[in-house]
Amino acid sequence: MVGFLVCRGKMASPSKKAKKTSCCNMENIPIITKVFNDPIHGHMELHPLLIEIIDTPQFQRLRLIKQLGGVYSVYPGASHNRFEHSIGVGYLAGKLAEALRSRQPELNINDRDVRCVQIAGLCHDLGHGPFSHLYDGMFLPKALTKKEEEMRRNRKLRKEEKLEEWKHEKGSCDMLDHLLKENNLKPVMEKYGLKPKDVTFIKEMIAGPLQESKSKKWPYKGRPEKKSFLYEIVSNKRNGVDVDKFDYLARDSSYLGIKNNFDFRRFMQFARVCEVDGRKTICTRDKEEGHMYDLFYTRHCLHKRACQHRVSHIIQEMIAEAFLKADGHIQIEGSQGSAGSEGTIGFQGSRGLFTLSTAFKNMEAYTKLTDNVFEEILKSSRPELQEAREILQNIVSRKIYKFVGETKPKTIKDWKNLKLEKNWKKTLAQPLPNEEEDNLKQEDFEIKVIEMDYGMEDKNPVEHMHFYSKYEPDVAKPMSRENASRIGTTIYSEQLIRVFCKKTDEQSVEAARQHFKQWLEKEPNLLGPEGN
Repeated sequence: MVGFLVCRGKMASPSKKAKKTSCCNMENIPIITKVFNDPIHGHMELHPLLIEIIDTPQFQRLRLIKQLGGVYSVYPGASHNRFEHSIGVGYLAGKLAEALRSRQPELNINDRDVRCVQIAGLCHDLGHGPFSHLYDGMFLPKALTKKEEEMRRNRKLRKEEKLEEWKHEKGSCDMLDHLLKENNLKPVMEKYGLKPKDVTFIKEMIAGPLQESKSKKWPYKGRPEKKSFLYEIVSNKRNGVDVDKFDYLARDSSYLGIKNNFDFRRFMQFARVCEVDGRKTICTRDKEEGHMYDLFYTRHCLHKRACQHRVSHIIQEMIAEAFLKADGHIQIEGSQGSAGSEGTIGFQGSRGLFTLSTAFKNMEAYTKLTDNVFEEILKSSRPELQEAREILQNIVSRKIYKFVGETKPKTIKDWKNLKLEKNWKKTLAQPLPNEEEDNLKQEDFEIKVIEMDYGMEDKNPVEHMHFYSKYEPDVAKPMSRENASRIGTTIYSEQLIRVFCKKTDEQSVEAARQHFKQWLEKEPNLLGPEGN
């Protein structure tokens, strides 16, 4: 990704008529854009305000975080990072906003709106931790469970109580605030016409409403309800059709070598804002129904073939397990006086030291936490990191947990219940009828429940879209059953239960396979309607 400068001249002094909508009230500000040569989108020209954000340590950190985490351990092409994806999303966000503005001037999309949408796209993934979703999707839940158990033993947490989960969207908003403060960018934003409430608007586009609103009608503060469609560009909570998905489907497919049947450029050509149930929303042409199924099917294929690939998935689980064993032994220095609430893991007084599982509570510490922690553990000689180091050494030596078998059950709603997993492992470890000695223990098994869907659990996301016709471009409706394609699926989600053996010798693995068969015989509810 190579950048070069383009001078767009100086901003002219706005006329009296234009002053109301102009995004900048300063005269003679040179607009020096930068062009990035991207393998996916070609030459991307970005506004200087976006360049100011990109050229900060907090954003440059994304160069050190793999877009697909541990998938790189299986797919040698999956070496791309959150950095280029974020720039791509910022670019596409501006393109979609500009397309709507030129097609429908009556929407009154102004330069401030476009710039905020671009910044939201650019900064939407600032909160990702090491190996992207591995951090907040695998490691932190393990650390949270461990903390809850410890607090219950010490009677600091009741049995029915749970600690609040943390997601990277929250981290993106916190990191954006930190980025703007540390680099003194708020005056720069003001120079280009943005106002204080625009920061709220940007964060709402990333993470949704920042506070619970008493008014159920319109929960956002950054923009009024008449501009509701702007909230669907970066992170669409209505149906998942957004530029974040456009970029990662194109980028991930390219680097993985998996075909992408969805053309986001075609979607932008047909995108139009229509009023639906009293609220303006982004819609597409009725003839594009099949194309929208291509979007969600491609997403499903990427998850099934790459993100949930059985080898890459278990490698990521091993990394998360290593991080858990290293947690508390790796100290990351953060800002002073940010001790957090009671129960903060690893915080040590006023020095501002944080661990792997608490760094997200302090953005100065979190800025230093990247994929490099893998190498830090691997190359360490400290005895307290020995267990974590051995797990990572097994990964780089390809001594990974062995796949035993998988089953497609009927839907298991409470699969996250730890007691259920313990009972499964207990049944799995029961001796075989002809087994002379009990060679396999509960701790020798790893059970993973995989959920795959079209992005809305068991719902059909296309049914949550609205389509307009050639003859009524301002009237949008859901696709009726009569007009919808009759070729398709009626099931939009599935679960897989995969079992792995931590012992890697052939005798143990073969015994584990027999244990797996015995387990399914004792747990027939784990078989699908047609068996497996």
